[in-house]
Amino acid sequence: MADSSFLRHLSTEAPHLLPWHQVPRRKVNAPHGTTVLAVVFDGGVVMAGDRRATAGNLIAQRDLEKVRQADEYSVVAFAGTVGIAVELVRLFQVELEHYEKIEGVSLTLEGKANQLNSMVRGNFGLAQQGLAVVPLYAGFDQTRGEGRIFGYEIIGGRTEEKNYAAVGSGSIFATSSLKKLFRPGFTEAQAVRACVEALYDAADEDTATGGPDLTRNIFPVVAVVTADGYRRYADEESATIGHTVVTARTTTPGGPQSL
Repeated sequence: MADSSFLRHLSTEAPHLLPWHQVPRRKVNAPHGTTVLAVVFDGGVVMAGDRRATAGNLIAQRDLEKVRQADEYSVVAFAGTVGIAVELVRLFQVELEHYEKIEGVSLTLEGKANQLNSMVRGNFGLAQQGLAVVPLYAGFDQTRGEGRIFGYEIIGGRTEEKNYAAVGSGSIFATSSLKKLFRPGFTEAQAVRACVEALYDAADEDTATGGPDLTRNIFPVVAVVTADGYRRYADEESATIGHTVVTARTTTPGGPQSL
């Protein structure tokens, strides 16, 4: 009988293919992704992330996509070591698809969150070498009819976050911004605007976080999950919101504008 967990199958048959299999013998200055965040709104959840990756004091990449679709009703983002994080996300996507094909039904949202937690825990050996990955997971709970957000510790262990959450080097500034901006009953547009505002605040204080880049036309990745499923905002949509936030901040100093 086929194992419904692709992760268990891979661990048994080809463990060398797991992202965390190879432990480096010395410290590696690998590119790291920085700030990602999520906000719930009335009818779903939005997730957004800046585009910058850093290697020490250098900018390693300016257009990294840290926010990715997990399955039809959930989205995952990451901060931490880029190479391992990308492979972990891909493995997570395959795990969810494999389970659905074998069992004929999808995991519950909590089940998916738990599965991601086991992958984070599996990476603990590399985390001890400075190659940590910290994901942020969110989705639309079809049973409850609402958006939910899950955060993770480097060593494993998930917690459900209430209303909003952020991880990465700029998370302390993004969280402080969201704390002031968030309002119960947010519309999707208000939640998206709050996310971009918070990323702007994080980039303003944290050099590793990249804000809206009007010169290079690089803007945060924004995705939303509702009862209709996952949708990534088109680059043109993100650009419009980014321009609006930057214009508001530069023409009216002193803080974010009314959402």
